[in-house]
Amino acid sequence: MNINADLNQTAHLSADDFSWVPSPLPGVERVMLDRVGDEVAVATSVVRYAPGSRFDPHDHALGEEFIVLDGVFSDEHGDFPAGSYVRNPPGTRHTPHSDPGCIIWVKLRQFDDTDLTPLVTEIPTSGEPVQALYQYGDEVVSVVRVDAGERFAFNAAYHVRELLVLEGTLDWQQEVTHRLGRWSWIRMAPGQPLRVNAVTPCLLFSKTRPIYREP
Repeated sequence: MNINADLNQTAHLSADDFSWVPSPLPGVERVMLDRVGDEVAVATSVVRYAPGSRFDPHDHALGEEFIVLDGVFSDEHGDFPAGSYVRNPPGTRHTPHSDPGCIIWVKLRQFDDTDLTPLVTEIPTSGEPVQALYQYGDEVVSVVRVDAGERFAFNAAYHVRELLVLEGTLDWQQEVTHRLGRWSWIRMAPGQPLRVNAVTPCLLFSKTRPIYREP
C-alpha cells in the first residue's frame, strides 16, 4: 500500500476531510496520512482508540513516536494524557490500550537505527515562540506558537518538513489558500519553504526528517 509515498511531492490533509479506516483490532481506527507497506509499514497516521480498546503487543523495529491529541493513551509503561509527546526508539516493545478512549498522531518505522534515546515529555503551550523538543542528526522536532494575525515562515530544508496543527486555525498558501484547523497535517517536499498565516492563535508541531527507509 502506498499513500502519499513520494517525498518529493507536497501532501496535506485537513482534519475536516479525515476518513477513518478500521484497523485489524476492534475499536481502533486510523486516518492514513502517508504510508509505504501494509500492516508492517513506514507510516504516519492519526489513530483513534474507542474507550476500552487495545492493540496487540508489538515491537518497534525502527521506532515509534506519537503525540496524544485527545484522551489518555496507556501501555505497561504508564498513562499519557493529551499533550504528551513520546518517542519509543528501535528495540522497544509495548501493549497499547485506552480506558477512556484517545486520539493520537503516530509515526512508525522512521527512526535512524542509531537513535536509541527514549523520550516522554509534555508539549509546552507557553514560553518562547519556538521551542525544540528533540534533535538527532538531521531530525529536528519543535513546537511553534503563532499569534492570531501573524505570519510564520519555516525555512526551506533539504529534508522533508512536516507540520501538525495542535491548536488553532491557519491559512496555508499552496497554489490556492487552504484553511486548516486543529489536527490538520502538511508535509512539504524537500527544499520547499512553508509559510502560514495564523487566523487564530496556533500551536504547531514541526519536524524535519530524512527520506523513507524500506519497511
